[in-house]
Amino acid sequence: MQVLFHDQPLDLVGEPLADGAELPKFKVFTTHNEKLKTKDLLGKPALISVMPDIDTRVCSIQTKKFNQQADQYPHVQFLAVSNNSIADQAGWCAKEGVKNLTVVSDEELSFGYATNLYLPNNGTLARAIYVVDAAGKVVYHEIVPEMTHEPNYVAALDALAQFE
Repeated sequence: MQVLFHDQPLDLVGEPLADGAELPKFKVFTTHNEKLKTKDLLGKPALISVMPDIDTRVCSIQTKKFNQQADQYPHVQFLAVSNNSIADQAGWCAKEGVKNLTVVSDEELSFGYATNLYLPNNGTLARAIYVVDAAGKVVYHEIVPEMTHEPNYVAALDALAQFE
């Protein structure tokens, strides 16, 4: 599969997860350098917001928008994933006041390869949204076709309605 970055095609490492797929095993690290594994997400629905670089305009907007919504869904885990370093993410969160969702680093690319969202020619993750149920099954996904565009926030949040 390909996505565009400023209209230039980029290949993902494989076919990304689709609705009905099980969340694969991966590990990422929180801004406090705590390991977070797939199994830590099970037991509660989750919205996983994936972005190329938290320090860019669109990624910043994406993370802030989900951060603003997270407290309205106390029964859902909100996760923001990029392959920025833990230090970069912690600094960004402190500067932007992001506290309602968990920002995690996939600097080791465990998540990127497990979900096939890694873009080797760009060195980043593709912009995507996943909503998974408490058992880890994907119930909604969006792979944003042009990485410089924002995801469909309304559709992603609408997918959470089934968990109310």
